[in-house]
Amino acid sequence: MRNFIQISFDGTSYHGWQIQENAHTVQSELNQALSTILRNEIQTTGCGRTDTGVHAAKFYAHFDAELLAEKIPDTVHQLNCLLPSDIAVKNIFVVDSNSHARFDAVSRTYEYKIHSQKDPFLRQTAWFFPHDLDINFMNTFSEILLSHKDFSCFSKSRTQTVTNICSITEAYWEQKEQVLVYRISANRFLRNMVRAIVGTLLDAGRNKINMDQFLEILESKNRSEAGPSVPAHGLSLVDISYPYIK
Repeated sequence: MRNFIQISFDGTSYHGWQIQENAHTVQSELNQALSTILRNEIQTTGCGRTDTGVHAAKFYAHFDAELLAEKIPDTVHQLNCLLPSDIAVKNIFVVDSNSHARFDAVSRTYEYKIHSQKDPFLRQTAWFFPHDLDINFMNTFSEILLSHKDFSCFSKSRTQTVTNICSITEAYWEQKEQVLVYRISANRFLRNMVRAIVGTLLDAGRNKINMDQFLEILESKNRSEAGPSVPAHGLSLVDISYPYIK
């Protein structure tokens, strides 16, 4: 029986989602908790990988185990009691046996948060960036991403991806009280892509690059031409969509 599990996590203390040798990861914590409660070795497959320090408000994984529907609420409760306080299980539900948490996802949405005034309560979830920014200018640049397809210039080099083609469906900056939020959705993302886009847009917001230079960066397909990658702790996976999950 294949099950989907929905979780959220604060990535501050973790080397990302995916299990790595000699590293503390979200996946290893979840596998251990599931194996303990279900009294069987459980291996999860996540909807993607997150870098060290990146957070997730909504993250799905799948695993195979026989679960009675009426026992699922108790299992969720037991997992939340066993898991550390920075990982929360939201739901578990049965799916078709061939469903896949990673390959079936049709859209992912990330948010990157920055704040210009020092705030100790934002230090783990937003990046302190005390500079004046032209938000309208950055949104003009963001609109161009919607019609672009090859994002090699924002991809970490020497990855195992077959293609760097992505389809971005929304990308915009929005001021929410003292936090400036960049929201971006696409059918898929490349390694380091969002953090590189944000770093480049911040250069634009500080008038370090103009529109022609931005277009040249996109056409270059060269990571070294784009702006710096912003720190991981400001980034969160906030939504992920599947055709069979409402």
